[in-house]
Amino acid sequence: MTELLPNSVVHATSLDLTPERVPAGQSVQGEPRTGSTTLTDFHGVEVGVWEMTPGVATDVEVDEVFIVLAGVATIEFADDTPVLQVGPGDVVRLAAGAETVWTVTETVRKVYLTS
Repeated sequence: MTELLPNSVVHATSLDLTPERVPAGQSVQGEPRTGSTTLTDFHGVEVGVWEMTPGVATDVEVDEVFIVLAGVATIEFADDTPVLQVGPGDVVRLAAGAETVWTVTETVRKVYLTS
């Protein structure tokens, strides 16, 4: 874990994350891997970095805001929510309980905030 201390800096794009295979029940296509690290807790909000390699995987989301640093992905929802195309610089909010399918074509790295 890399800790973001007061009055310090962490280079989120170059952090060494340990990727693990997406569980078989969530992996839809390819062999996607994910890795993450929590950086800090800021007034009850967890701040961290997450990454997913190319492939397709399902997830059930937590209430989260994130900023895409690198990569390209499509996020589809089980309900009638419009599909999201995300890439560097995009700020995204996901609702807790949303059932999603992530299709990653270029490894996605994001900084996330969740409570």
